[in-house]
Amino acid sequence: MENVWTVKLENGASFEVRAAEELELKRGVLVVFRRDFYEDIGTLGVQLSAPSMTSRIEDLPQVLRIAGEPELAEADENRRKAKSDMAIVREWIEKLFLEMNPVNAHYTLDRKLLTVQFCADGRVDFRELVKELSRALSVRIELRQIGVRDETGIYGGIAVCGQVLCCSRFLKEFNSINVKMAKEQDLLLTPGTISGVCGRLKCCLKYEHEGYLELEKNMPRKGEFCETPSGVGRITDRNLLTSKVTVTFENGNAATFPVSEITVCRNDKGGKNRNENSEKHNGKNNPGAKK
Repeated sequence: MENVWTVKLENGASFEVRAAEELELKRGVLVVFRRDFYEDIGTLGVQLSAPSMTSRIEDLPQVLRIAGEPELAEADENRRKAKSDMAIVREWIEKLFLEMNPVNAHYTLDRKLLTVQFCADGRVDFRELVKELSRALSVRIELRQIGVRDETGIYGGIAVCGQVLCCSRFLKEFNSINVKMAKEQDLLLTPGTISGVCGRLKCCLKYEHEGYLELEKNMPRKGEFCETPSGVGRITDRNLLTSKVTVTFENGNAATFPVSEITVCRNDKGGKNRNENSEKHNGKNNPGAKK
C-alpha cells in the first residue's frame, strides 16, 4: 500500500508524491524521490488521504528512500554549484537583454536538470536563453516564471504582525485579494496598512473577510444620522469588532456608543427612522436601543 505526501524542494516548489507504507515516513524527513527521469531530494510535509492533483496515485512521483549521509552531502554540493551558476544565468540574461529577474536555481539530486525560477512583469521569450545556458552548463535547463508573492515566500521574512510570513510558512495557493476586502473591514487604505512585504495586498485580508461581512449586517454605515442618548449626530467612525460607533454632533463634539443604544435616522439630520434599518439597530436585534 502507498501513502500520499506533500514534498517541498529547497527552491520553494512543492508537489505531491507517493510512498510505500513500510518506509515509516514522518513530517520533516528528507527523502529521495523519482520525478519523470530525474532523482531529487525534498522535505516531507503532510500526509494526504488522496491525491488532489490527479485521480491516479500511480501518476505521482515515487519516494525511493529516506535520504542518507551520501545524499545529503550531494545535495549540499549541488546547492553550492547552483549558487555559483546563478552568475552565469545573470550574465546571459544581460547579454540577451531580457527583462527578467532570476530568483534562484536548483539542481536535481542527480544533477541532470537545473531549474531556474525568475520574476518578470510580463511574458518573456526565453528560448534563446535556454539554449545558451544548456550549452554553457552542459545540463538540461528548465525556466519557471513565478510571481512576486512566490518570490517573497522563497526569501522569507517577518510580517508586521510579528509572525513568519504566511507564504513562507503554510500558504500553498494564493487567493484573489482586492481593495474592496480592506474597505469592508474598515481598514485605513494606505500601503503600509494593507500591503505586505511583497508590495501586494496582504493575503490575510482574506482570512477574516467573511467574518467582517457577517458583522457588517448589524452595523450602520458611516455618514448616516442617528439618534443617541446625547442627541442626533452623524456616524463618523465605527468598530465592527466591538459593535460601537463614533457619532459627531453639530457642535463638533464626538462620542462613542454601542450600536444597541442608537437608532438610525434618514440622512436629513433626524427625520423619521429608515424602515430598512429601524429593526436592525433597535427592536429584536438590539433590545437595549433607544425607543
